[in-house]
Amino acid sequence: MARHALVPVTVLFGAALLAGCTSDAPPGAPTASGSTDGTGSGTGKQSKFFDRAEYERQLALADETPQGPADKPWEQMLGPELIDTTQYKKKSPGSVHLCFSNAGVFNPWRQVGLKNMQAEVALHKEISEFTVLDAQGKDDKQISDIQELTGKGCDALIVSPNTTATLTPAVEQACAKVPVIVFDRGVETDCAVTFINPIGGYGYGAVAADFLVEKVKPKGKILALRISPGVDVLETRWSAAKVAFDKSGLDVVDVKFTDGDPARTKSIVSDALTRNGDIDGVWMDSGATAVAAVEAFEDAGKDVPPITGEDQQDFLQAWKEKKLTAIAPSYPTFQWRTPVIAALRILGGQQVPREWKLPQPTVTQDTLDQYLKPGMPPLHYAMCGCEKLPGFPKKWGGKE
Repeated sequence: MARHALVPVTVLFGAALLAGCTSDAPPGAPTASGSTDGTGSGTGKQSKFFDRAEYERQLALADETPQGPADKPWEQMLGPELIDTTQYKKKSPGSVHLCFSNAGVFNPWRQVGLKNMQAEVALHKEISEFTVLDAQGKDDKQISDIQELTGKGCDALIVSPNTTATLTPAVEQACAKVPVIVFDRGVETDCAVTFINPIGGYGYGAVAADFLVEKVKPKGKILALRISPGVDVLETRWSAAKVAFDKSGLDVVDVKFTDGDPARTKSIVSDALTRNGDIDGVWMDSGATAVAAVEAFEDAGKDVPPITGEDQQDFLQAWKEKKLTAIAPSYPTFQWRTPVIAALRILGGQQVPREWKLPQPTVTQDTLDQYLKPGMPPLHYAMCGCEKLPGFPKKWGGKE
């Protein structure tokens, strides 16, 4: 089974996004100005990235009860196919040299994630050495990093690939020398012992769209805000939303790309209000500019309609203070803890899932207070699973 990239789009914005992602629009996608063609109520044609079977699989996974500790979602598994790892069992279990090839820490999501991973490593005394190389968002550097790490005597290698196809050969070469754990983004090979990721883009997009279908009156006007075309996980988020909107009878009056820019987001919302009079709901494929969208309605003297965001603290804070009607799907940063746990299980000869699917929690009105953390930075991600880790909250930029 080929493993496609599952990009952490929660924080892909601005120049970092545009520099790191393909921007070729698939057939039927909105143009840069936001116009659409084809079928659906303003939603355009379905993306060429749409995979009906994977869409249905992810929605089914979202309904499953995960296996594992109830209070440790980073150890939970959805529909796991467990595999034998005795061939990788370390003869002397102590003194593990764990290595990590990271795509980079070029956005807040990845910065929070790396802090999580480092704190997880610190919990395990058997890890005597933890070597991290940062590819700085560059494929050629990560290829070199992986080659370097496989020559450093690593007992296991964790890889978060910068891109999918380009990194595949380097990962395959590493697999021949050391047990490899891939997480967050995928590669086009099955050679890794396990691939760790949450449910996926379809699950995210469907949750956000279903919320608006429930909260917005029939024939209500929906503004869909996307970041960039041609990125697989963003396309799957939108594909799932399109399916829901086309069935609902809601009127998607605009599908626009924000480039992850707060100023552009405000301009798009303002223009939509001018042309349509009112907007009854806002769907977003990422929450990075959700606060900007909220402010645009306020600047126009309009009530903020039902809106979808993400588990960033700034949006959760605005939701609470302004009493918004909102929901926040997530691409949880707690997944950064799982590769360390997986590596130690593999080196211990314990079973792990072939594809380790993690739950993908959603912040709702009922759970908002649980995830809103006073004193944390605006761009901190609530689904970090880090609250009980040593050094929290200070190491994550929070106040005691």
